[in-house]
Amino acid sequence: MVTWPTTLPLPTIQGYGVQPGDAVLRTDMEAGLARQRRRFTSSPSTINVQFLMTRNQFAVFEAWYKFEAKEGAEFFDIDLLGGIGLTTHTARFTRQFDAKLRNGIFWDISSELEIRERPTLDAEALELVLTNEPDLLMGSINALHNVVHQGTFIKEI
Repeated sequence: MVTWPTTLPLPTIQGYGVQPGDAVLRTDMEAGLARQRRRFTSSPSTINVQFLMTRNQFAVFEAWYKFEAKEGAEFFDIDLLGGIGLTTHTARFTRQFDAKLRNGIFWDISSELEIRERPTLDAEALELVLTNEPDLLMGSINALHNVVHQGTFIKEI
């Protein structure tokens, strides 16, 4: 499996956006409400990404893109932000990148990635956070972590 080079930066927050794929089929009726049904249990999503790279990083990126990512056709693993934080996604480029020189020093690179499946909470974790206050739950998890790994109990407010 191809992976994003560890020597290259991850996408910036600027311009970052996630667009879930359409997994629902909608049929308009002659009268009454339209019918909708789920077509897929999983559908690809797209993520708009921008990278800020030095000249040397851009040189590495161009070569990696050409030889490893096969001009964007090959899937690769990259850490991306989502609802559950920074996690590894399997992605590929859906269009060629656009690179613009900034201040004669840095390169602004923008493109779009298609990800196979967005990492999300599983059904059991969802049930847990739906029946408990998420902030209190996270505070309890942090307190338990401190007790188990540091032997200290810190009450969070």
